[in-house]
Formats: sequence, C-alpha cells, structure tokens
Amino acid sequence: MPTLATAITTPDPAALEEWLDATPDRGERERQLRDLAAPDRARLVAGMQPELADRLLAVIEPRTAATLLTSASPAAAAGLLAALDSDIAADILREFPATTAASLIGALPPARALVLNGLLSWPPDSAAAHMVPEALVISQGQDVESALTQLRLQTAAAPVDSLAAAYVYVVDDDRRLLGVVSLQQLVLAAPGTQVAELTETDIITVDANTDDEVAARTLTDNRLAALPVIDKEDRLLGVITADVAADIVEDENTEDAERQGGSEPLEVPYLQASPVRLWRKRVVWLLVLFIAEAYTGTVLRYFEDELDAVVSLAFFIPLLVGTGGNTGTQITTTLVRAASTGEVRLRDLGKVLPKELSAAMMISATMAAVGLLRAWTLGVGWPVMVTVSISLAAIVLWSAFVASILPLILTKTKIDPAVVSAPMIATIVDGTGLLIYFMIAKSIIPELSH
Repeated sequence: MPTLATAITTPDPAALEEWLDATPDRGERERQLRDLAAPDRARLVAGMQPELADRLLAVIEPRTAATLLTSASPAAAAGLLAALDSDIAADILREFPATTAASLIGALPPARALVLNGLLSWPPDSAAAHMVPEALVISQGQDVESALTQLRLQTAAAPVDSLAAAYVYVVDDDRRLLGVVSLQQLVLAAPGTQVAELTETDIITVDANTDDEVAARTLTDNRLAALPVIDKEDRLLGVITADVAADIVEDENTEDAERQGGSEPLEVPYLQASPVRLWRKRVVWLLVLFIAEAYTGTVLRYFEDELDAVVSLAFFIPLLVGTGGNTGTQITTTLVRAASTGEVRLRDLGKVLPKELSAAMMISATMAAVGLLRAWTLGVGWPVMVTVSISLAAIVLWSAFVASILPLILTKTKIDPAVVSAPMIATIVDGTGLLIYFMIAKSIIPELSH
C-alpha cells in the first residue's frame, strides 16, 4: 500500500496520486499530513501538481492546508491556491496572517485576486464569506440557444463548481436577480424558447450578511443544491453550495457540543489544540461555574442548624441535587438542538412547557417513589422519608421548568442557546434545589418546625 512517506521521497508525481487513491478517508489523510516534519512538508508541496491540489487541499482542514502552503514559496503556494475553488482558497487564506495572505493574493492573476479579496472582505461568519462567486448567469431577454452559448463562454473563462452549476440565474443588466432556471431545462427546451418562459421567479435567497449557519440551514431545509447570495440591492453575488453548507452545519454542531460540555469552542481540530488553548477555552467557564456553585455552600451554611438537628438530611443532598441536574440536562440537550435547527422558538413556549412539565410530573412521581424506598432502606424515619420523597418530586419539576424556558429565551435574545450548558443548569439547580429541600424539611420534620 502506498504511504505518504513514499509519495514524498519518490520523484514521480504519480506517487502522491497513488497515496490519495489508497487513503480516501479524510481523517486519516489529515492525521498523516499533520504529523509531517517541516522538511517533509516542503518536499510534499514542492512535488505537488496543481491538478492534485483540489484532491488534497480542498478536503482537509483549512489550518492544515495553510500549514502545508507555508512550507512552499509564495509563487508555488499561489499556484496551488489558484487551482482551488474560490471559497476554499479564501478559507485557507484566512488562516494566514494578513500580510502573508496579501502577499499570496498578490502573486495570483488580477481577476482571481479580485475575487478572493472580495470574499475576504466579508465577516468570516457571514453567508458571503462562504459563497462561490462563479455562479452561472443569463439574461431574461435571451432565447435558449444564445443562453447556452453565453454559459459555454462563462465556464470556459472560469470553471464552475458542479453544485453551483445545478442552477442558472436570470439577471438584469445590473446583475439584479430576477429568477432561476435549471440547466436541464435550458438544454431540453425547444429551439427558439425564450428564457423568460422557463424562469421561476419565486426563489429563495439569503442576504450577504446573513449568519452562515442560518444560510446553511435555509439551504438544507429546502433541499437545494445551491442557494443564491444577494446584496441589499438584490444583486447576485454568488451561491452557497450544499457541500459548503454541510461543512458549516458540522462545524456549528461541534461548537454546540463543546458549549454544552461547559467549554468555549476550540476553533481548531482537537489534535492541533495546544494545552494553553485548552486552558484558555475551559478556564473561563470553570470560573463562572465555580462562582455560581459557591452559593450552594452559602445555602448549606444558612441551614447549618437544621443539619445539626437532623443529620440524616445530609445523606440525601447528593441524590437530590444530582437528580435535579440530570433532569435539567436532559431537557436542555433536547431543546438546545431543537432551537438551533429552528424547530422551536419562544413563541412555542406554550407547547413546550406543558409537554415538558407533563413528562416531568410522571418522572417526579417515579423518582419520589424510588427516593422513598431508598430512604426506607437507610432507616431514617418516616418524616425524613417523606421529606426526601416530596423534595425529589419538587426539584424534578423545578428543574424541568427552568430548563424548558432558558434555551428559548436565549434564542429569542439572539444568544446561542448552547451556552445553557449541562454544567450551568446543574449549578443553577444545585442551590435552588437545596432551598426547596430544606424548606420542605422545616415544614414536615417536627424537630425543625420551630
């Protein structure tokens, strides 16, 4: 089986292509490329033909691709970037310092440099930053023969992504988007047919400044191969393709999963993250949770006399706060995902809250029965047994109420609902759950009634 080491040391450029054929898994390619020493990276890039750049650089992380290109001369790196689709080349250039990126763009042909500078001018999390500018366009006043001739000239001047070529956009003289027609319709239409007769004017678009995740969800929800990106004057700027949208959604899902675990997104592949980056991304949330958790100790200190009077109450504190935190985590995990996909919004609170509280009532009854049994096995007496049972039910219901509301409120206020992480919900419920527990205990246990 061809290896990357063989591809690097073999003078024949075909060796690299053989390695690519033998290593179709993207993750495995990524791992082998990241493990290369600097001299080997330089030899790899020096021996890479531009036609292979699309197979190698376009399917790995932009940061890894940038690391490889750093080992090449500016002219060689620019030649490889020129072989990539504009959106992919722009993603890689964002990983370079601004001066280095400008130097690489300066080594490209003027037309290509203009396109890439245009992409890099948009905010990285905007729809326009991820679009393919080379969309197929025709005029509404043409017939199908002249339209096809125009398309041939466009693709000869600048190759078009296969997904972007799924649709042909009808524009006016100022490039304002008027409608869309499929390439298949143009090819199969009878000679003499006017483009206007085939044009579909009810078209889904996104503004250039739309958040990239929103744009990606719009594309996937409508099952499109490409989604047109327009400016405020309805001029067509480019299209977001389905494969780009899939990458955006995957990245956003990864970030949400990291936030749900109580950490800021790493923004780089895990194996490329240094210990300092891991510390920086995790320590802030841990400090916030530490401060929030501190009030749990305040609650325990406040009820110190109650604990001294009925020591057995302390036996059940981990059980109660753990159950409350687990209940809230289950709900937030479900709702954060539903909110991020647009399935639920704040206006759906009237449906979400009854549903979750109904389920929580059944769960609380089950947990109360189990808690009563557990307290009985410890022989703590009926007053404590009843206290534990009722407290479990109340804490489960309270946790369900809090966890059902917070993600939807945050979504409405444009805050990522994933920040309601599992640790944060558990921390909130810990302190409030203890308050519920001791208040119920004071009302039930005779020794605490006064």
